[in-house]
Amino acid sequence: MIDYKQKLNELLLATATQKASDLHIAVGRKPTLRIDGVLIPLQKEQVLTSEDTQGLILELLLPKIKERFLKYGDVDFSYSFEDKARFRVNVFFQRGFLAASLRLIPAQIKSIEDLNLPLILHDFAKLNQGFILVVGPAGHGKSTTLAAILDEINHSRNEHIITIEDPIEYLFVQDKSIISQREVTIDSPSFHRALRSLLRQDPDVAMVGEMRDRESIATAMTAAETGHLVFSTLHTNSASQTIDRIIDSFPADHQGQITSQLAATLVAIVSQRLVPRIDGGRIPVCEIMFVNSAIRNLIRERKIFQIDLVIETSLQEGMITLNRSLAELVKRKEISLEIAEFYSTNPGELRLLLERI
Repeated sequence: MIDYKQKLNELLLATATQKASDLHIAVGRKPTLRIDGVLIPLQKEQVLTSEDTQGLILELLLPKIKERFLKYGDVDFSYSFEDKARFRVNVFFQRGFLAASLRLIPAQIKSIEDLNLPLILHDFAKLNQGFILVVGPAGHGKSTTLAAILDEINHSRNEHIITIEDPIEYLFVQDKSIISQREVTIDSPSFHRALRSLLRQDPDVAMVGEMRDRESIATAMTAAETGHLVFSTLHTNSASQTIDRIIDSFPADHQGQITSQLAATLVAIVSQRLVPRIDGGRIPVCEIMFVNSAIRNLIRERKIFQIDLVIETSLQEGMITLNRSLAELVKRKEISLEIAEFYSTNPGELRLLLERI
């Protein structure tokens, strides 16, 4: 008889020691790791049966989490493995069978330099007020970037930092700041209730794990408008698309007010990807938009399509397009031209830019 607790621990240890970002457990497949963006089955393991997946996954589920899972059919939660590693877990049904995806959360929060992020992101940790978004596809380091910025604030300023997460990912060690980390369903019954009570908890800095709907967007902007520094994420692909998505989340009769509020509160948007390096591993590539007077006017006038041009022509202000970030990495021989073209939203423009720089 298989000891599923021991087998789960072996898989979690393999995930951590092989520096994988994710572990996937599904019927009909060997347990599979994602390493540097590539799915790699663990060859020494057996193909999982439905009994195996159920045995492994039930070892992850505490009674309250199991209750939520059986009610809704999927569940997000965090899981600590023997003080060695933490995981963000999603358990779900597929074709009637149990399955799980586990994201490894590094124990140590890395700095902006450690993550090879643009150094101008240090400026975000010096702000007292405003709305800052880190956007991009799932699994491309948005939470890691926010953790680096928040931890810099933690080590340099006396602030009250509140995070609202579902589930909590990085665990902060309080230094100069007080850090209150609230996990939905454990510390608050719902995401919306946690957001509604945010301003009554005397925050200086707030991090909303993800803006899921117009209520969370409105609350985040109100917090920024009333003198707080607010960070959040969205699953969008660029700064201009992010602004469109926020405005379009609201009914037509509210869009004028939201547009004005966004123009007044938004400070910056970072759109990032993690792309494969020539020498192995992945490196972040970023589009960075700061809201200057030109962009603020374009937001107010709903001329969002012109923002990309302002970013391209504002390099001296610290802005950078995704294509320019990709081109610089190609020039430094960090990534290949093929990879750069794959991640570019405009490969033709990328090739022209490489000829000029």
